[in-house]
Amino acid sequence: MRLTPKADRDAIGGIIAGDGGHMLKVRARAAPEDGKANDALLRLLAEALALPRRCFDLAQGASSRRKLIDITGDPPAILSALEHLKEPRS
Repeated sequence: MRLTPKADRDAIGGIIAGDGGHMLKVRARAAPEDGKANDALLRLLAEALALPRRCFDLAQGASSRRKLIDITGDPPAILSALEHLKEPRS
């Protein structure tokens, strides 16, 4: 993931090319202080994938724009939901 904090709105903006691969672009209104932007990211993903927040864990990148997220649950259902996030949304 590539998180942009302090954005004008919460949004998942599709897939972008990054260092060594592709990343899901996410914008959050929350400021990057005291983990607020990271929490906003996980809540936004939970809502977009229709999964409980407890299924998401920040594995890497607590203080970086680049994040690695662990998602627990049914792998085929998660992959299907992620496929829908490829296209930019408002």
